[in-house]
Amino acid sequence: MNPNESWQACQERAYRENPWFIPEFIELSIKHITDNFLSEEALMNWTSHYSIPEIAVQPKNIGLVMAGNIPLVGFHDLLCCFITGHKTTIKPSSKDSTLIKFIIAEMINWNSEISQLIHFAENLKGCDAYIATGSNNTSRYFEYYFGKYPHIIRKNRTSVAILDGTETIAELGALADDIQLYFGLGCRNVTKIYVPENYDFIPLLNVLRKYEHYIDFHKYKHNYDYHLAILIMSNRYYMNNDSIILTENIAAYSPVSQIHYEKYSDRLKVLENLKFSEEIQCVIGHGHLAFGTAQSPNLFDYADGIDTMIFLTSI
Repeated sequence: MNPNESWQACQERAYRENPWFIPEFIELSIKHITDNFLSEEALMNWTSHYSIPEIAVQPKNIGLVMAGNIPLVGFHDLLCCFITGHKTTIKPSSKDSTLIKFIIAEMINWNSEISQLIHFAENLKGCDAYIATGSNNTSRYFEYYFGKYPHIIRKNRTSVAILDGTETIAELGALADDIQLYFGLGCRNVTKIYVPENYDFIPLLNVLRKYEHYIDFHKYKHNYDYHLAILIMSNRYYMNNDSIILTENIAAYSPVSQIHYEKYSDRLKVLENLKFSEEIQCVIGHGHLAFGTAQSPNLFDYADGIDTMIFLTSI
């Protein structure tokens, strides 16, 4: 089997094991990694900001618990460990083990010495430090097991957008990407929008039709039908375009196929509240991250705002 056929087979297996990982999203994730993380210019600029020895004299063994909400979401952590010269023991998510194992196997084919640096394990006992990403619930277990070691432990995060009503159709179209790429399952996906009083939702609902084909995916349609039924039975106000639902809700997290919105009269109060929230990964909008960039992070966009490289170079 040639490399292209092997990679194709890997994608098909990943999709069978996790139906949220449709091929177009696997390819999109790979494109963002190659373009934003692995170009020589990006790597040189990134590493120049840290004191990284050419040869790691006393490399540590980093236990890495990966998330599995979107394809290869743990790659950035792995890259940080690799660049800083540490050994890495990976516990991949059961939802995303095929892709990362394929990539590591290819790296070992290129250079057999990598087999001494990167391992997979179901049990991460005996590591020198830990980076663990999971839910609010699993973070309690991570704290219990890893708390006495140097660690980074991440909980649930999501992203929001602040609209002011002056957004162009192009900007709203880019916001649709921030909302809907990866079915909205990433921590950088926008799950809630803040809008001014008397906001006109029609242009946004129209541009969100660019993802109306999602309704053809069984798991997405099941979510859409279920949450629409809940809103109808609860006699709650909602808007939809037959593929996504908008409903007023103060919660930052919204389920798949649904977007929460909250109206504001004072933008500064919104910003003040977001400043102290531990739930928010990104804020999209004028004066914040540009529309359409949420799912295209660069090497300096560290999860939860914690610089992984500083952590790894200080162990």
